[in-house]
Amino acid sequence: MDYVVRGVRAEEWPQARQLRLEALKDPAAPVAFLETYEDAVARPDTFWQGRTAGAAEDGGGRVRQFVAESPEGAWVGTVTVLVESPDDEVRFGEAATVDQAHVVGVFVRPEVRGAGVTDALFREAVAWAWSLSAPRMERVRLYVHEKNPRAAAFYRKFGFTPSGRRIAAPGDRGEQELEYVLGREG
Repeated sequence: MDYVVRGVRAEEWPQARQLRLEALKDPAAPVAFLETYEDAVARPDTFWQGRTAGAAEDGGGRVRQFVAESPEGAWVGTVTVLVESPDDEVRFGEAATVDQAHVVGVFVRPEVRGAGVTDALFREAVAWAWSLSAPRMERVRLYVHEKNPRAAAFYRKFGFTPSGRRIAAPGDRGEQELEYVLGREG
């Protein structure tokens, strides 16, 4: 099946909200996302409107959310990319040391996993990151929970490699998030 991957549009906030809520119900959600379903569902519409507008195709360029659509127009997956620079706020315990893109919010509906949707989302997300010229991204990174081997296997297959950097996973349970990076070629 062919899927179209594209950036979200600001007016699509209800669909973005619904897909995020579905992601937070996934059995892997506790190790894949930094928020709970209960927290997300309680957020007002204005939160979702602002979040979607800020990540939309015309939202300003520092955040982009991509969705995969089935031929029938159903949203079956999503990924978000954040632009990080050394002079930005501290994320994950320390400031970025280079201009980089940070992949977050990866979710693909269970019924289409293994059908190439995640690969298509990542191709589009990484291509967008490499297309930026101000600033020019030196690498793309992401974090994966140590107890999420399915995600880690995909990231390695796509070309990401473990950097060796580890940070404490949220929740103070003694678990860790592992950084994976994809360097710019050429």
